[in-house]
Amino acid sequence: MKWTTNDIPNLNGKVAIVTGANGGLGLVAAKALASKGCHVVMACRSIEKANAAADEIRQQHPTASVEIITLDLSSLESIKQFSDQIHKRFQAIDILCNNAGVMDIPYRKTTDGFEMQFGTNHLGHFALTGHLLDLIAHTEGARIVTTSSLMHIPGKINFNDLHSEEGYSGWKAYFQSKLANLLFTFELQRKLKNAGAKAISVASHPGYASTNLQLVGAQMGGASMQEKVWKTMNNCVAQSAEMGTLPTLYAATHPNIQGGDYIGPNVMGWRGYPKKVGASKRAKDADLAAKLWSVSENLTGVAFAI
Repeated sequence: MKWTTNDIPNLNGKVAIVTGANGGLGLVAAKALASKGCHVVMACRSIEKANAAADEIRQQHPTASVEIITLDLSSLESIKQFSDQIHKRFQAIDILCNNAGVMDIPYRKTTDGFEMQFGTNHLGHFALTGHLLDLIAHTEGARIVTTSSLMHIPGKINFNDLHSEEGYSGWKAYFQSKLANLLFTFELQRKLKNAGAKAISVASHPGYASTNLQLVGAQMGGASMQEKVWKTMNNCVAQSAEMGTLPTLYAATHPNIQGGDYIGPNVMGWRGYPKKVGASKRAKDADLAAKLWSVSENLTGVAFAI
């Protein structure tokens, strides 16, 4: 079935939070949700970029209801401050799109000393979800949608060197973070189900979608040739950001989604319309997920109230 944004149901009265909503898949998701009547909180690190993105949404959809709240997923303090503001503004959250991320960047550490990709892509969203869970878990039909990647397949969780201090590979760190996203999604769903919560945890991946995500690492490392290669690949091989965002929107809004579902493109996982897809055996390892959960709680200091 060729499911598109036209199939998103009416979302009047719903509240969604989209991380990284100032560009790429996040902006497309925010735009689509707002166009269907959802109030969208754009959780962004760069206020300047977020303001430009919000203006773009309002120009295309004059009745759109969007607001910007600063969020830096590489800072546990920023995540806590964001959560405090959300709790002051809302009594319930219907959709949390854990979308933002970085890929194959030069070695960096977060404010709290985590390797940047693992710290932002996984630990940042882990902490954010934990802080907001009281507003989500008891909201009927609420969904936590975490963005993973096909690149979770080669990923391994290196508990002996989670922050790549003994040797760094940008790609291996990315693979690890995307596997962590799925382990988190499935373990969260198990906990929500066991607690009898009204919310569900699901995951999505965009296949190969053309966004700025592919270019940032090369730009940060000054690798101009690598940047040119990515631009060529994005132009010739990748699908559009609009198509790449469909799995997230499907996971967030389709009435038949079940907790623990994983949604991706229907053509070999790389492109096409959204459908339910499979995850790697490692991603479905409940013991591995439980261990990562415990480590993540210890690292972030965030315990889930379920």
